[in-house]
Amino acid sequence: MTRNVHVAVYDDLADWEVGYATAHINNGQWQREPGRYATRTVGATLAPVTTAGGMRITPDLALADLEPADSAMLILPGAGTWLTGDNAAFAAKARAFLDAGVPVAAICGATGGLAAEGLLDDRRHTSNAREFTEAFGSKGAALYQDAPAVTDRGLITATGIAPVDFAREVFAALDLYTPEVLASWHKLYGLGDPAGYYELVGADA
Repeated sequence: MTRNVHVAVYDDLADWEVGYATAHINNGQWQREPGRYATRTVGATLAPVTTAGGMRITPDLALADLEPADSAMLILPGAGTWLTGDNAAFAAKARAFLDAGVPVAAICGATGGLAAEGLLDDRRHTSNAREFTEAFGSKGAALYQDAPAVTDRGLITATGIAPVDFAREVFAALDLYTPEVLASWHKLYGLGDPAGYYELVGADA
């Protein structure tokens, strides 16, 4: 049975931050169980949104209709709208997901929204900078990690300039690939090492 990975969409969404994750979740190549996951978009309403790249997206689902039990993960991209508090409802939904034991993955500005919700107060995390999350009220400064992406107790956080590392953490949480394939995937896409490509081709053989 295919499980849904829900991707939040809102105006000014940073397209590039989640592209690696969403594309490879939907592409069955190299996966342990091709077709196990599919992405669905969730908006505040069903009204179309416009991304930072000018792409118009019509959400598959409204946020009020999203239940953690119906999802394998909630992915929260960055956007300028996190800075204005417009996406607070998505942060509240992230709390419901974590309380239900369903993973949440947040990158760039979305980590600020989670800080405002108090979700970084007691979890190891990263972001664009420690000062960024503190500006949103985070009380977890001692738990801040100077790393591209961090996973702790079901919550993935990442800096906005590390979409590949973010995707790797997402894939690991979903058990999308074997550890060997995941290492080769990151070698190719994260390190630019062509050896990763040949290892992935070998995995297809």
